[in-house]
Amino acid sequence: MKCYDCDLDGRGATAGIGICSRCNLVVCADHGHVTPTVLHLSGGMGKATRERPGRRVVCHTCYAAERSA
Repeated sequence: MKCYDCDLDGRGATAGIGICSRCNLVVCADHGHVTPTVLHLSGGMGKATRERPGRRVVCHTCYAAERSA
């Protein structure tokens, strides 16, 4: 698959590295941001979060929207 934002910019068929976890569009290394995320384990009593964070890919647009005021 090719990057959605590169296709809009007319850059041709840039290969995608992942799919945005918010809007589900394919992104390349230039337009994607890999961010940490807290992993939760539901059920039972006690600690529900994992020690190490996971990771997720978000596109440039969703990344900017998440950090806006």
